[in-house]
Amino acid sequence: MFVAPVAVANPVPAVSAADGCYTWNRTLSSGASGDDVRNLQIRVSGYPGSGGKLAIDGQYGPATRDAVARFQQAYGLSADGVAGADTFNKIYELQDDDCTPANFDYSELNRCNSDWSGGNVSAAEAKANALVVMWKLQAMRHAMGDAPIAVNGGFRSKSCNDSVGGAPNSRHLYGDAADLGAGSQGFCALALQARAHGFSEILGPGFPGHDDHVHVAGGGSTWSAPDCGM
Repeated sequence: MFVAPVAVANPVPAVSAADGCYTWNRTLSSGASGDDVRNLQIRVSGYPGSGGKLAIDGQYGPATRDAVARFQQAYGLSADGVAGADTFNKIYELQDDDCTPANFDYSELNRCNSDWSGGNVSAAEAKANALVVMWKLQAMRHAMGDAPIAVNGGFRSKSCNDSVGGAPNSRHLYGDAADLGAGSQGFCALALQARAHGFSEILGPGFPGHDDHVHVAGGGSTWSAPDCGM
């Protein structure tokens, strides 16, 4: 008896990962949307332009295009605002397998506990917010000549915040804040540079309680470092 062969569908070719953290599989430009856009926005969040803040919403609009162009320009790439192989390869160079930028680490952004719990948002949101802060700091570090930036702390649970006398609604409770040491740059240079990298709250020398560090955060709306002319 003749048995007709069963047709076998052509298998979908596997897409090999280009990076241990995240791999982009298409060129992204204006009008694109999706999780790959959101992941790109995290990496270029430190390039919104002076006084700006990039929304991480998965929509490739004008602000994302301009942030990508600034990132490209910062690293000597063709600054066309289109994220393709050269842009992604530079990001792959800059990030570790846990998605943090090479020069910053989750442990620097959480000296309070091991699981990011107890703040004003869920542990997952606090950790995600800290990742964005690190990418903003990476952009700031590169703009300042790639000298190390000292991070003295970040996320706090409510109990950690109370123990250090933090403000009741401190941005540290949301995971989107970091306190910076003077490093080789000095407090004023750090505070002034932070204005170009997506930090909507910057507090430094001359602001009460901030003469020994610079506080930067993705939330809030105050820039104040009177001793630095800000």
